[in-house]
Amino acid sequence: MEYLDLLPEHVRTDALTALHAQRQRWVNQDKKGFLRYRRPSEALAAFHAARVDCCSDTVILGDTDEIDEGLRQQVRQHLLAFKPWRKGPFSVFGIDVDAEWRSNRKWQRLLPFLPDLKGRTIADIGCNNGYYMFRMAAHRPRLVLGFEPSVQHYYCFRALNGIAAIKELAIDLLGVEHLPLFPACFDVIFLMGVIYHRPSPIDTLRDVFTALVPGGTVIVESQAIPGDDPVALFPETTYAKAPGVYFVPTATCLRHWMVKAGFEAVETFGSHPMSSSEQRRTEWMDFESYSDFIRPDDPQTTIEGYPAPHRVFLRGRKKG
Repeated sequence: MEYLDLLPEHVRTDALTALHAQRQRWVNQDKKGFLRYRRPSEALAAFHAARVDCCSDTVILGDTDEIDEGLRQQVRQHLLAFKPWRKGPFSVFGIDVDAEWRSNRKWQRLLPFLPDLKGRTIADIGCNNGYYMFRMAAHRPRLVLGFEPSVQHYYCFRALNGIAAIKELAIDLLGVEHLPLFPACFDVIFLMGVIYHRPSPIDTLRDVFTALVPGGTVIVESQAIPGDDPVALFPETTYAKAPGVYFVPTATCLRHWMVKAGFEAVETFGSHPMSSSEQRRTEWMDFESYSDFIRPDDPQTTIEGYPAPHRVFLRGRKKG
């Protein structure tokens, strides 16, 4: 079943249907950039997990004894094709995929503040390889749609869910800019690790607001600078070596953005400084990571001289 069939009828417009068809043509192109990830994804489609557990910190797709050692080495090589792995951890037929981010820690921070996800239609914007989507699956949603414009992450999720076969999870090559095609569609929207990459953050939040049903909830998680003043840092070039960063707000500033975008009952429910214990190099992500982004002589300062990043968590509601 296509995820379009699970959306409200008023959302299944010609424009959305045409965009989805276009994206499917894209991913089926026989071009190097697509084949690099499509081939291992298709190879992994031959494997199906008997045991799937999305309730623990490590998403488990298949036990060790479900395949023999020869097949496990094949699976491992196909999984390595998706490096760098940013989100995790996963265990795939006993293969431990230790991703750059210990994403389970973020999920544990979110859990006490989540709305009821059972039977809900949910969007995960910038879903990456779908780690959080798998964790949401444990709550028995109606649909979790991942918006992910990266071909690498798109195919990585397709590979993982090909093994897991969780029918409530779907992904498309969409970005946050496509939310206006989904008016009054989602009960819950997760906007995590996105807002500081947007040149017009309030417009982005308004698009999120429009895509929620009345009474719907948004969960926003963002990189932030410490402090209580309603201000945002605008880096000259990069922030913590990351290009494409526009406004890095304080939690207060982000809360004000959400209010101006139309949300009510906006609250900050978490904040913590980043550290290399949570974001670090591993075998599955062997490029630069957090420790390379911070001055070695001053862990409170980025390599560019800006305040080192915190992570903040907020939620808001669209009036019912």
